[in-house]
Amino acid sequence: METIKPYNQSDTTKKGEVRTMFNTIAPRYDLLNHLLSLGIDKLWRKHAIETLRPLAPAHIIDVATGTGDFAIKAHQMLGCKVTGTDLSVGMLSVATEKVKEKKLSNDITFLEADSEQLPFESNTFDAVTVAFGVRNYGDLDKGLAEMARVIKKGARMVILEFSKPTMFPFKQLYLFYFKHILPLMGGIVSHDKKAYEYLPQSVLAFPDGDEFEAHMKQAGVKPIKRISQTLGIATIYIGEKE
Repeated sequence: METIKPYNQSDTTKKGEVRTMFNTIAPRYDLLNHLLSLGIDKLWRKHAIETLRPLAPAHIIDVATGTGDFAIKAHQMLGCKVTGTDLSVGMLSVATEKVKEKKLSNDITFLEADSEQLPFESNTFDAVTVAFGVRNYGDLDKGLAEMARVIKKGARMVILEFSKPTMFPFKQLYLFYFKHILPLMGGIVSHDKKAYEYLPQSVLAFPDGDEFEAHMKQAGVKPIKRISQTLGIATIYIGEKE
């Protein structure tokens, strides 16, 4: 799998560049997310969280939590406690303010942590979630294995990630928007053109479908369902720790 980095500096790891990128764009991240997806990303998050409802998890971990949208929505929909982790203190600062405003600090906590070295005991959480984060991992297999380690046996892993549409002519229209319009708009609003050039590059290089599920299996997670979102723009992957 090709390693795609935001700034492509030879002396910096992907993990380091991703941290720098998210710290830079954190103040405008939510605005751009909803603007560039026309708000559809909110619906995708709801669909992903809904897959956990039958399990009624008491405590979930949301890795690469970013500005906390998924963590907050998970608590609101499921009534569970949520621990969110992220590499970027800039993103976590935004997330913490949101939780304070909503008076949810007793139920949702955030922690700066590396997805490949989570500071929790094994078999701690009832579920693990990631929304649009796994393609940013420095080492995908280490990240997935670590996520599997901290959840209980039989617990669920739910991953929402961008994928590549295949239907003609939607595929062609989407790729034009993704490669040309999105980086231009994102660069103007965020003042970091490289960050929004990295987005389509990272998505196009990332393994999706069967290939991604093979990585889940390698981490000790049995894929049980895959749900395509909006003609294949995103996919919800659901697995169970064996």
